[in-house]
Amino acid sequence: MPTDLASPGPAIPLARWADRQIKAMAAAHASPALSALEGATLMGERSGGYRIGGKVSAGLGGSHLMPTGDGGWFALTLIREIDRELLPALFGRADIDVHDWDAIAAAVLQHDCADLVATGRTLGLPVASADEEPVSPPIEVMLRAQRRDRPVGHRPLVIDMSAIWAGPLAGHLFWQAGMEVVKVESRSRPDLIRRDDPATFDSINQGKASLLVDFASDTEKAALVALIRRADVVIESSRPRALRHLGIEAEALVQQIPGLVWLSVTGHGASGDAANWVGIGNDCGVAGGLSRAMADVSGEMGYVGDAIADPLTGITAAREGLAAYRSGVAQRIGLSMSAITAMALAEERDYDRTAIDAELRAWGAATGCPFPHVRPRVLQAPVRPLGADTARYLGALARC
Repeated sequence: MPTDLASPGPAIPLARWADRQIKAMAAAHASPALSALEGATLMGERSGGYRIGGKVSAGLGGSHLMPTGDGGWFALTLIREIDRELLPALFGRADIDVHDWDAIAAAVLQHDCADLVATGRTLGLPVASADEEPVSPPIEVMLRAQRRDRPVGHRPLVIDMSAIWAGPLAGHLFWQAGMEVVKVESRSRPDLIRRDDPATFDSINQGKASLLVDFASDTEKAALVALIRRADVVIESSRPRALRHLGIEAEALVQQIPGLVWLSVTGHGASGDAANWVGIGNDCGVAGGLSRAMADVSGEMGYVGDAIADPLTGITAAREGLAAYRSGVAQRIGLSMSAITAMALAEERDYDRTAIDAELRAWGAATGCPFPHVRPRVLQAPVRPLGADTARYLGALARC
């Protein structure tokens, strides 16, 4: 659905890059539904009513960019209470007021940026530096295994175990391409945006079946693994230890199941130390160089877009997943949100440096202005109630 060209707000940087990826994906998969989508819509549809926050992320302001003692810029995202509990360890101060952003900013100013990033990542906090370079490739084929030739007319089955935005958006694009998509949520921790951002949840999860799994139950975990063995594509966004805790061995499944495509959506990479780093859309955009790029052309440091690494990664994951599925070769693909942001920026600069610099300059000058308005998409399919399809997909398997 087209954006409202008469609406206020500068263009979201990299929306044109996103649009080219969608159109190329639609052409390769011969999908009219994908072709009808626009990059600006997918990147901006959840930001209705948002204002450009500069050094504070849009929406609820859960991420802040703060200067450090060595002249750097440190991004910290706090959207979970458990993360606030780690701040005394981050700063080495037991008396820090973990709910006072001014106190947090004062503490940040007492440290070097690289030290804060290293400590924060060790603690499991979503942090970034405006001057780091991603350590992982944007797209990493970690494993290739047996090929599978599917019959004509086969409808692919996608198991979406991811949450929030990037992974579910990839699942949504698979659904738009005609695949059967099953959304899996934990009984103890359902997808947060189902509650916190229901409009976005509905938009990117419409048409998906809904499964609710008790990951404390060996029977239900076994039933889920049995369902995965029937799948064509799996999407997940868990750190390696968490995935193993769920009883799911990604590489073993890819090796055992011909043609299975496994997409691991991560903040900073799916292998090595980076696989254990936490990353969320806003801080991953900073780690990918967008804030520094904006500062270089506008003189203003700040966040670019709304959790911009999420939609860029969701589109990339869908593009890579569709290509892998068409190849028939089983493979596990790691996707790094920070590196995908850096890749998109580099490719857009190569495509039209003048245009992207102008967009970044306009964004830097627009603090306090509304986000560009995007007309909400009309839902094309129902949004299934939480767990409504559990018995349909897991019932018989759970009884075995």
